[in-house]
Amino acid sequence: MGTVRELLDLGIARLRASGSESARLDAELLLAHALETDRTTILAHPDAPVGDGAAARFEATLDRRASSEPVAYIRGVKEFHGLAFGVDARALIPRPETERLVELAELEVVRRLVGAPRPPGSPPLRVLDVGVGSGVVAVTLAVLLRRRGMADEAELVATDVSDEALELAKENAVAQAVGDRIDFRTADLIPGDETRMWDLVLANLPYVRSETLPGLPRATAFEPVLALDGGPDGLRVIARLLDQLPGALARDGVALLEIGGDQGQAMRDLAAERLPDWSCELEKDLGGLPRVAVLQRSSH
Repeated sequence: MGTVRELLDLGIARLRASGSESARLDAELLLAHALETDRTTILAHPDAPVGDGAAARFEATLDRRASSEPVAYIRGVKEFHGLAFGVDARALIPRPETERLVELAELEVVRRLVGAPRPPGSPPLRVLDVGVGSGVVAVTLAVLLRRRGMADEAELVATDVSDEALELAKENAVAQAVGDRIDFRTADLIPGDETRMWDLVLANLPYVRSETLPGLPRATAFEPVLALDGGPDGLRVIARLLDQLPGALARDGVALLEIGGDQGQAMRDLAAERLPDWSCELEKDLGGLPRVAVLQRSSH
């Protein structure tokens, strides 16, 4: 039986030797997971003894992490926008950069609902999350709107080409008590059987250049390639979505698309080619990099 400090020291050393770039944080998260507590608790009690069962569980998780499996998959959970989401190999692990997309989506919905008078009986805003993955965008937005008392004023639909990803997204929606607020559908980008157009389209689609995939951190090898590979220029899937927007987005609608931090000019060029009569503005993330393309008809 060892103490928290002793096991952490051993774990950190082993993960550093295996090439982990965040060995200390990884070890702390994995030991907390093995002890069924949180990282703050173990850091506050470094001299606490650790039983043999928990030590064995910790050792097993170190084996998995040493083989480059992401910590989020080992723990089965990833925090996003203050919420805990279940994660596994069915979908991409949520990235903090995507929180900017959610923030902008919330602001846009609120602006539309409170910025101008809405006649009684107005239909709810129609919001579409394309490529829902683990569900973090649609589910977080649903939670935020519920907190604001606006849940009934927005109709949320989420699509993905992967049925496995959709199942994970549904599980996360139920876990956050918004399972009845989102309509999940299997579709290749925008559903083609709609009679009403969308007020807001959100998308975090694959945008990694194919040639750079082998150079990504080893942990990404555990994630679905379908959710990462954006083709030769990283914008192949996004380009397909742009082609669908004119027939799907309402006249005053807005599309918010996450992009890579180095794709700002390429995104502007693509929008000018595919949507010549539309505007394309770029919103930056906390690092000052272009992160979300805001697309709408120029006449708006």
